[in-house]
Amino acid sequence: MTTDRIDADSSPATPPGHSADASPATGITLGEIDLHLLNEGRHRRLHDVLGAHVRTVDGVEGTAFSVWAPDARSVSVVGDFNHWVGGSHPMHPIGSSGVWEVFVPGVGAGTAYKFEVHGRDGSLVQHADPVALQAEVPPATASIVSASHHTWTDAGWVERRRSLDPQVGPMSIYEVHLGSWRRDPANPDVPLGYAQVADELAAYVTDMGFTHVELLPVMHHPFGGSWGYQVTSFFAPAAAWGTPDELKYLVDTLHAHGIGVILDWVPAHFPRDEWALARFDGTELYEHAGPRGSHPDWGTLVFNHGRHEVKGFLLANALFWLQDMHADGLRVDAVASMLYLDYSREEGQWAPNVHGGREDLEAVAFLQEVNTVIHAEEPGVASVAEESTAWPGVSKPVDGGGLGFGFKWNMGWMHDTLAYFQQDPVHRKYHHNELTFSLVYAFDESFILPLSHDEVVHGKRSLLEKMPGDRWQQMANLRALYGYMWAHPGKQLLFMGGEIAQEREWSEERSVDWHLLEQPDHAGVQGLVRDLNHCYRRHPALWEVDGDPAGFSWLEGGDADRSVVAFARHSAGSAEHLVCVANLTPVPREGYRVGLPTWGRWTEVLNTDAAPYGGSNVGNMGGVDAESVPWHGQPWSAEMTLPPLGVVWFASPAVGTATR
Repeated sequence: MTTDRIDADSSPATPPGHSADASPATGITLGEIDLHLLNEGRHRRLHDVLGAHVRTVDGVEGTAFSVWAPDARSVSVVGDFNHWVGGSHPMHPIGSSGVWEVFVPGVGAGTAYKFEVHGRDGSLVQHADPVALQAEVPPATASIVSASHHTWTDAGWVERRRSLDPQVGPMSIYEVHLGSWRRDPANPDVPLGYAQVADELAAYVTDMGFTHVELLPVMHHPFGGSWGYQVTSFFAPAAAWGTPDELKYLVDTLHAHGIGVILDWVPAHFPRDEWALARFDGTELYEHAGPRGSHPDWGTLVFNHGRHEVKGFLLANALFWLQDMHADGLRVDAVASMLYLDYSREEGQWAPNVHGGREDLEAVAFLQEVNTVIHAEEPGVASVAEESTAWPGVSKPVDGGGLGFGFKWNMGWMHDTLAYFQQDPVHRKYHHNELTFSLVYAFDESFILPLSHDEVVHGKRSLLEKMPGDRWQQMANLRALYGYMWAHPGKQLLFMGGEIAQEREWSEERSVDWHLLEQPDHAGVQGLVRDLNHCYRRHPALWEVDGDPAGFSWLEGGDADRSVVAFARHSAGSAEHLVCVANLTPVPREGYRVGLPTWGRWTEVLNTDAAPYGGSNVGNMGGVDAESVPWHGQPWSAEMTLPPLGVVWFASPAVGTATR
């Protein structure tokens, strides 16, 4: 692609639908109501009226281009159709709306284009379309006129979703970076795309029992090393992995297998690339002006969430991924960076809000509006906050002063739990509170327990490498971690590779090390995660009242000397109970008495030390019988055998088999 330009003042023919001198009050794709809603930040479907749309105007077939650039001196559209010569197809302002448009005859789907913007500061830059639905494969940077031909087959899934509440159902999430889940065996440098991976990913996740896949950002990002968190085209799927229709096929395929799709979404910041959103019309249009507009950690620009049009752009984008791309939820990245004006800034590098505080009131209002709108328009979707501070009410309703998210990542649980498991078992008794402290606040929010990509990169080592001891103990510790995690209040999230005990740190440049499954101990960990998921889904006690203290009871939380914890999970109305007992030392414990909430035969439904998982097969011969011996504040109890570095689950008599 060439970007050579001739004189920007060259005079093209007047396009159909316009007079040469007019500045019309409405446009080809935008009416008065569209313009009014756009300027107020309330247009829910910007991608229908801005960007590039194949149209027939006055009997002529072509493409209508429109873009918001209120402070530009002039704007033209460039592409192969005019040899990328700026000024060949000048765009016309629509009244005082800040929107420019032009109709170009003969241009159709598949055409590459950009907007050449003569900025208020005198700059002349060819920008990608902010609302483009498709982008060129990197390193090329143009947008593409897009037309979809995909026919969705998931109408039943989408309709059923509207009647469900994710907070009261099972949710076990498999986090995936599409470019490195699997690679082409014949060419490991080439990632498999949306369509290539769809059937295999759907079948694998179904077999493993996960309820959802969470994809690291699939919004277009030319720099692969950002893992998708530096987005340049917010409405376009990442072109390196395929076309928009191919991404739709992936989502459709996952839905056909009963798998929900959560997408990482990045409304906090965007990269500085001159050809993208930065200083789009020669001013800080999408970003804040001055120091507030520069993110000190990531070298990116911070969205101006207080500007109506910018807020509307992001809100329409969230709805686009849920409505047009059929995603079942959004996980909002870097929420903490949005909430605080002083995030990663030293004294003197930020200014307080109107009340003298450090809270970013504009970003707070934006997040509240996003959650209000998406839950109203798309009931049943999940909105998830990656938020690491003590901000109150992240997952509480907006009308009660909360941010309105459905879930919050429990970063405190992640940090404390990994710190505990990294201790040599002989020292764990001194760190017992790191294992139990999460239950002090477990019901303050609707939590997801994340063992995410962030914990296995940049020198942090893989989850297996974090575990202490010899090879057997490392594997046993990892299995115990998973057994404890899946029973703990909150939903689960595990990054790809964790389910096979990946030995190396994750890199976006290579595949998960699937060859490890040739080794029995790695295959055993995979078998455990599979059984954890299926067992979890069968037992409502683990998810039915997940966010309510009534769904949890401590049985033994203070046995630090033996590094044992025991707790019970309860279903609605206590129709079912599930007891989890963890022995986090390499010493088997015989005759360990644990209180039980009801009588009868308790079935050992899971044991992380079972031989098929690579364990030593120490257990309870399938179950224990409750005795009328009060213990741990319960009317019944049983003596149990606790396996070394093992977690066992016991289900109460007359177990239900509800599955979702």
